[in-house]
Amino acid sequence: MKNIVVLIMFLLIVSCSPLKKYKGKDQLFKPQIEALEQLKDHINKEDYILFVGSSSIRLWNTIQQDMNPYQPIKRGYGGAHYYDLIHHINDLSRPHHKAKAVVIFVANDITVPNDWDKLHQNLSPSEVKRLFKYVAQQIHHELSPETPVFVIETTPTPQRWSVWNKISKANDLIQSFCDTKDNVHYIGTRSYFINDSGLPDKKFFVDDMLHLSDKGYQLWGQIIKEKLDATL
Repeated sequence: MKNIVVLIMFLLIVSCSPLKKYKGKDQLFKPQIEALEQLKDHINKEDYILFVGSSSIRLWNTIQQDMNPYQPIKRGYGGAHYYDLIHHINDLSRPHHKAKAVVIFVANDITVPNDWDKLHQNLSPSEVKRLFKYVAQQIHHELSPETPVFVIETTPTPQRWSVWNKISKANDLIQSFCDTKDNVHYIGTRSYFINDSGLPDKKFFVDDMLHLSDKGYQLWGQIIKEKLDATL
């Protein structure tokens, strides 16, 4: 009888696994993930900050100076969603036992209509939070429960302002989850990127009104460093 109960519990866990629900999403960015796994720029470093996430991480070409004196290591791939990151986070984090902390930024799970290809799947705010929780748990599993995990909230952008109500709801749910955990921390940014008119400040974005400009990255770096300084 006991074995039957254990089996039933196991099957329930597997059936509820986000990996099963999003089966096949692991193939969306397979070449990019494989390329990231080959990088060795962390080998001779320790106490560095591992940045994982979407194109805003990948395109942060001034990260060394913007994050100084912290040592950043980038593992970002363009177009990342939480529903594909869940398949790759173990492999991306496993080599980084010398990391001082992990910082996550993923911003593509809730978008405006027609700004993504036919493979994109918009998620509810609660589902975004559920997948982030899974990602954080896997990082702690691969590295250590004591490894600080930081999540940068999805930035309010002009390009996706029409769905900001859903994005901000996902942000709020993730923040509430972080508030219940000792080693999962939330980095709020929205108040810095919204101007006096209550809209995203365009000076912080490049022409696509989605990705950060040099000024945007400089501001991002300041916000992130303040949180790291206060936490680590």
